[in-house]
Amino acid sequence: MNIGIAGTGRMGNAIAMRLLSLGHQVTVWNRTFSKVQVALDAGASLASTPAQLASRVDVIITILTNAEAIEAVYYDRDGLLAADVTGKLFLEMSTVRPETERALAKRVMEKHAQLVECPVGGTVTPAREGKLFSLVGADSQSLARAMPLLEQMCRRIEHVGPVGAGSAMKLAINLPLIVFWQAFGEAVSLTKQLGIEPARLVEIFADTAGAAAVLKSRSAAVIKALVGEDTGPAAFDMDAMRKDLRTMLEEGDELGVQLPAASAVLESFNRFSADGQGGIDGVRIPAWVSR
Repeated sequence: MNIGIAGTGRMGNAIAMRLLSLGHQVTVWNRTFSKVQVALDAGASLASTPAQLASRVDVIITILTNAEAIEAVYYDRDGLLAADVTGKLFLEMSTVRPETERALAKRVMEKHAQLVECPVGGTVTPAREGKLFSLVGADSQSLARAMPLLEQMCRRIEHVGPVGAGSAMKLAINLPLIVFWQAFGEAVSLTKQLGIEPARLVEIFADTAGAAAVLKSRSAAVIKALVGEDTGPAAFDMDAMRKDLRTMLEEGDELGVQLPAASAVLESFNRFSADGQGGIDGVRIPAWVSR
């Protein structure tokens, strides 16, 4: 299959590598040229603009930072929708508000193309292994067309409703995940006087109902962070979490729902980011909070 990817950050590159490993032809574009190098080295082709990308491929995957990036990449003069996209399929994986996806789906339909909203759960390693968790918002016909490709990228695909539903569900799922990193750091601070070694401490927590699944899957990295060791490149950094928290709060305001936990964690993360910690991975947040 001839597939284009607009947005080759950490996840975009990992998805590109997965698709290339399965024999697909992949073309990539990113606003910052240096970020496409990983995909190019793995065998992808390069498009000079989003419009050129869309004109070359049959399926376009977008995984972008925020609503402003979607606006630019899709709607600008050389954006994806500036090309003739009649009959093409868009898989939109960004984490944004539902209204952003609904407006985009309408514009795509007006161009006689199909859009499946499918934000994904998982980080770089699951993306490379085809083990993402996809939360789909789409009509049944568009989803049926997208399923063969989604099944190559995801271990689980949940169709949660029409376009907009996937984004709503993704924001809901990310909320307790992000809050957990702050809460676990606070919990660690309550144990400092006990003198328990970090490896044992994390193992105790991971075997209780007080731990999120992410602590079990990434316990080794959390332990490294607690003892001051390098945990490698960030998979889901604090600044990305701050963006998601702001998006959750905006959606809550729209729905008339208060999110005090999300609000408090955003305030905390804003302070950490101002201190230069915005790029740290989630596994490092408990160590930072507990200090």
